[in-house]
Amino acid sequence: MRFGVIGAGRIGKIHAANVAARPDCKVAYVADVDAAAAAALAKSTGATVSAIDAIMSSNAVDAVAICAPTDMHADLIEQAARAGKAIFCEKPIALDVERIRRCLDVVAKTAAPLMVGFNRRFDPNFAALQARIAAGAIGEVEIVTITSRDPSPPPISYVARSGGLYRDMMIHDFDMARFLLGEEPIAISAMGSALVDKAIGEAGDVDSAVVVMETKSGKLAQISNSRRATYGYDQRIEAHGAKGMLSAGNLRETTVEFAGANGIVGDKILNFFLERYALAYRLELDTFVEAVKAGRKPSPSGEDGLAANRLADAAYLSWREKRRVTLA
Repeated sequence: MRFGVIGAGRIGKIHAANVAARPDCKVAYVADVDAAAAAALAKSTGATVSAIDAIMSSNAVDAVAICAPTDMHADLIEQAARAGKAIFCEKPIALDVERIRRCLDVVAKTAAPLMVGFNRRFDPNFAALQARIAAGAIGEVEIVTITSRDPSPPPISYVARSGGLYRDMMIHDFDMARFLLGEEPIAISAMGSALVDKAIGEAGDVDSAVVVMETKSGKLAQISNSRRATYGYDQRIEAHGAKGMLSAGNLRETTVEFAGANGIVGDKILNFFLERYALAYRLELDTFVEAVKAGRKPSPSGEDGLAANRLADAAYLSWREKRRVTLA
């Protein structure tokens, strides 16, 4: 499968490297407004630097990996769909739900394969937890608890373009909650504060947030986010049910522990999302390739992307208006 990679930033590098590592795939072209970044990524993957339009129209490209800034995603998806390409796109499809719907209409009309990059579904620990839930290990799920905390806040320039914590950071957790609950949330309550960086609050966003969601049958999910965790990249999940509980913890630099008179000390948890989810990114790409080759609809789908964005919008509304929001 021949790929055109659009975007040569850090996530583009990850996906391009994973494509190049597969014996049945090839990075054919790379496009980026940063000529130096595009050239460097093309050199490392054996690709050729090209323009976006040329990639879309090329008969030597079977699939595109969209790793460009968020505000370009929907337009690029539509262009790729009309060009007959299989599409892998980083989350989110867009920041506006109506824009996502229009984009998915084009995808549906062209029957283009589209996968949205919710990589955490492919983390081996989280995937195993979900598989055990599905197998009935804890009976009916009652409460899902998701903790996601970054080591430090992003630059304020990024915050202004990202759509805010609920749409940029917590969107992964909204998708994971749906993945684990097995039902759609119908109500959401959100609280948030700017406790880490005052500039984030001045930009109209939050850096610390808690959300509680409820499904029609009464299942609950609670999400905790922070832009600061002094101890590393904190990623944990707990699922409690009628027969017991499942949990998946953080990954550490090593499993070595020192035991002494003053207690037991272990190594730090991984500090960067690219390290923490390196395997998940690879398995995600593998799943996309295998689905396209087999003619199956890739998952997570565009509809999954839309559902997560709807939850993010509802959370933002709940926080802003300080009320519980019901989803149709």
